[in-house]
Amino acid sequence: MQRGPRRAPVPKPPRPEGGLPTVEEVSAGGVVIRPGPHGFEVAIIARYNRGGRLEWCLPKGHPEGEEDFARAAVREVEEETGISGSILTTLGSIEYWFTVPTHRVHKTVHHFLLEAVGGELTTEKDPDHEAVDVAWVALEDLDRTLSFPNERRIVTMARQVIADTL
Repeated sequence: MQRGPRRAPVPKPPRPEGGLPTVEEVSAGGVVIRPGPHGFEVAIIARYNRGGRLEWCLPKGHPEGEEDFARAAVREVEEETGISGSILTTLGSIEYWFTVPTHRVHKTVHHFLLEAVGGELTTEKDPDHEAVDVAWVALEDLDRTLSFPNERRIVTMARQVIADTL
């Protein structure tokens, strides 16, 4: 049986763009520490994610107006934890992606190491009421407590800075 000449494959039309638009977001926050009975403690917050699951995380939020990242971090830490902090150093940034019904978000969060200088733990100062709980957690216990690997990496950097300088 003789076959006809082979035809070249027909190229498929390119996929229409049609995907979700991407929005860039920037936040700032930090690791606020105080001396504890067995080393340093860190103030962290609990919040419910969009799926209703409780997550423990570092306090953070968006800069307001002309605020730089350092000022935003100090304000956000105080709003979400009730603790006033003074910046000791920068810890670097993390990036991640998430999707909401109308768009994808590429978020960059700038983190700082802060020393607690006043205040008391409370979620009452949080204007967005995102934080549902707040706690002092031993620095060494954060790997078991924080919900996100990228925030655990920031805590690892904080531990190194503390070991090298404090």
